[in-house]
Amino acid sequence: MAVDSSMGAAVALAAGRAGAPVPLGRVQGGFEIGFLAEDGTDCRVALKQAWQCRLEWCRPVRQFPQYKGQRHFPGRWWTATMGCHVGYESWLERDHLMLLDFDPAVVAVASQPFWLFWTMEQGKARSHVPDYFARLVDGSAVVVDCRPADRIRPRDAAAFAATRDACDQLGWHYRVVGATDVVLTRNVRWLAGYRHPRHRVPAVAEALQRVFVQPAALMAGGEAVGDPIAVLPTLFHLLWHRELLADLSMSLHPDTTVRAAAAGVPA
Repeated sequence: MAVDSSMGAAVALAAGRAGAPVPLGRVQGGFEIGFLAEDGTDCRVALKQAWQCRLEWCRPVRQFPQYKGQRHFPGRWWTATMGCHVGYESWLERDHLMLLDFDPAVVAVASQPFWLFWTMEQGKARSHVPDYFARLVDGSAVVVDCRPADRIRPRDAAAFAATRDACDQLGWHYRVVGATDVVLTRNVRWLAGYRHPRHRVPAVAEALQRVFVQPAALMAGGEAVGDPIAVLPTLFHLLWHRELLADLSMSLHPDTTVRAAAAGVPA
């Protein structure tokens, strides 16, 4: 299936591949959510109250460990969606965070957003911190855990199953995602280099939107506006923000067909 730059959240999350977690054990009683509010207040509420909490703006409930010899690479991603940094614990998480930032259906995203607490039927207390919480433009939410299928252990599978159960009760979407699509990720990573507003030159942006009212090759359309060195950063910025559209399931190149989103094509 071709992946257009107008794809929504469902398609962006489908770009990751992971096996469905296998439910292990049953949850006894109800869930609780623990989170750090924007002002740092430590909160804990029953699951049924979580839908009204602004979890997309909460602080991470735990820190990202950094130590000598660790095999993953934590860091922070500047989100164009929110204009602030959001943390990640691995390059896999970074790639999925980047795709969430690129997705027009996402209006805010938080890393390590909350603790989910529950008790198993054997009476054992369990907890889990999902990797991301994303608020969508329609007010719904997506909770994401990043884990390759071959690294999902039985204990992880049980935590993912419980998280899915909790999300279902709230009407939230839940995804366990693995490796992203290589070509899509490479293209979006390139465009991400131009996501900052400094790359938007208003006069150039208006000219590009006029040129691409009729679909045209990327480089030819850019050259029609001016010197590619000056024009291409704004062109890539518009592709990131979906004001220009292209098929990102194929590697971007000078002959990639680009069209204006305003030209009767839904973004």
